Amino acid sequence: MSWAASERYRVRQAPAGLALVQELINTRAIKEYAPDLLADHEAAERWLTGAAGEWARVHGLDSPDCALSPSDPGALRDLRESFERLITTAPASGTDPGVGTAPRPGADTTPRPVTDRGVAVRLAPDEQGQVRLLPVGRGRGWLESALWSETLLAQRAGTWPRLKICRNSECGSAFYDASRNNSGVWHDVRICGNAANLRASRQRKRIRAAAEGDHDSKDEGAPAG
Repeated sequence: MSWAASERYRVRQAPAGLALVQELINTRAIKEYAPDLLADHEAAERWLTGAAGEWARVHGLDSPDCALSPSDPGALRDLRESFERLITTAPASGTDPGVGTAPRPGADTTPRPVTDRGVAVRLAPDEQGQVRLLPVGRGRGWLESALWSETLLAQRAGTWPRLKICRNSECGSAFYDASRNNSGVWHDVRICGNAANLRASRQRKRIRAAAEGDHDSKDEGAPAG
């Protein structure tokens, strides 16, 4: 098993259970490159079975029941948007407090609570006597419990601000920023960073050419002295 959604975009994986949050976000389609893994019931259940199995393997636990109802894929897509908003509204450590990850292109940026749903979790000691935060339930309920548990743990550990969404408007994949000062904005600077810089350079050239064209037209239309 593996984090199939994230691996198809070749992004740097988040550590431990935080990779489950990253995995959910990366189920989203990126143009013609890869499909939406939550598009329908069969695809969503297949993805959840793989992701939950990988999460269980990482934590040394049994895989949960991943059966979904007919309405669950739509609810999972809404949950994905909730976590995208949570990431894009949170400032990255070491940056201006007012600056977070750029919103995904086309995303709804209307200010509102990330979620109004509470989730259940279980607290239980492990073999060493350390209390663990464990998700409960089945299917969508289990996933919500696991996602919010992992988010809380990542926020407590200080790794949450390093989970970001690529700033390339044609990408938007979720990646883990391992840079020393947490300043990364591209999932891969050679792919998305260079592409974005090239588009910006071409745009600047078009603007400059248009401005020079307007200036030449004015000169040609001016009366001779």
